Parts: sequence; structure tokens; C-alpha cells
Amino acid sequence: MRLVVCGTDTDVGKTVVSALVVQGLMARYWKPVQSGLEAGGDTEQVRKLLALPPQRVVPEAYRLTTPVSPHWAAERDGVVIDPARLTLPSGHDPLVVECAGGLLVPLRRDWLQIDQIARWGLPVLLVARSGLGTLNHTLLSLEALRQRAIPVLGLVLNGPPHPDNPRTLASLGGVPVLAELPALEPLSAQALEHQWHASLLPHTLGR
Repeated sequence: MRLVVCGTDTDVGKTVVSALVVQGLMARYWKPVQSGLEAGGDTEQVRKLLALPPQRVVPEAYRLTTPVSPHWAAERDGVVIDPARLTLPSGHDPLVVECAGGLLVPLRRDWLQIDQIARWGLPVLLVARSGLGTLNHTLLSLEALRQRAIPVLGLVLNGPPHPDNPRTLASLGGVPVLAELPALEPLSAQALEHQWHASLLPHTLGR
């Protein structure tokens, strides 16, 4: 299974979900564009959290200094993001690609992240918040994916369980809610393993 993890917004928990799926599928991890290098960036955080060996971590195509939208971070660093450098890593082993921010985030001023996802041709696991505001953001994201015929595996909701949002999103969005992740404190590989087996992800993703 090779898939893309993308979010409805920034700070919705994409990196935690990426680590969850990397561990569950014993996959390689790749974040092609990293904006902001605090604590080594998301790649380093996933590597440390899961104690991944080097062969399961694909280096970023772009490591940008400033924690802002990729197109502006690239401009501030004096580079232009070239889609040709974002070609998927070779091989047929499981791969998790983590995007930066939401679907319509620009990678440059004439190339949106969703354009790159469409070029990859991989299915998307969409990460969203569980609570207030998620309905609008998530349904708009699903509509954007549908308009481009990008397949969606399902939703992962992060945050305190909500009594109605999962049912509403599954009904109106037309995709399943595959996991509802509470705040994991402490965040550990063991905690992720428990959440993996408590969700529908193993059945849906084939492990």
C-alpha cells in the first residue's frame, strides 16, 4: 500500500497519523516538502518516535527554513519548488507520503499541493479535527478531491471524541471514518500500536 496523508488544515495531526500508518504497515516515510526545521522537522520526529532505520526514511526533496506555506518558505530561501523533484521514490514496498498543510496549500504560486497529489496518483488518507469547524473544512476538502477524481481511503479524526461529527462526515462526505484518535499522552510507539489495532485502518489498508 502506497498512500498520501493530507490534512484539512495545518496542525490537525498529520504527522501523528503518518507515524501510526508507517508503523502499522511497516512502511517507508517521506515528507517531500518540509517548511520549518524546529526539532529537525517532521521527518526527524517520526524517525525518533518509531526508531526507524535509515532505509525506511526517505530524505525530503526540500528542507525549507521558515514555518510558513511552502511557496513562501521556498521564496524566502531563494529556491523554486520543482515538481520534477517530487517524483515518488522507486519500489513497490509500502510508502506513506505526508503532505504539508492542507490540500490547496501552494507549493509555488502556480502549483497547488492537490495538483501534486493528482500527479502522484495515490489514494489519500484525509486527517481532520474531531470538533467544531471540522464539518466545513472536511467536506470542502473531500469536494476538492472528488472534483479531481483523487481516491480517498477514508478519514482519521484527531481530538476529543465528538458525539455526532463522525456520523455526519461519513454520511455527507461519502467516505468512512477509519479512526478517531484521542490526544496521546505520552505519545509513543506503543500508544500508536494500540490505536492502530483499535481502528479500522488495518482492515482498510490491508494489514
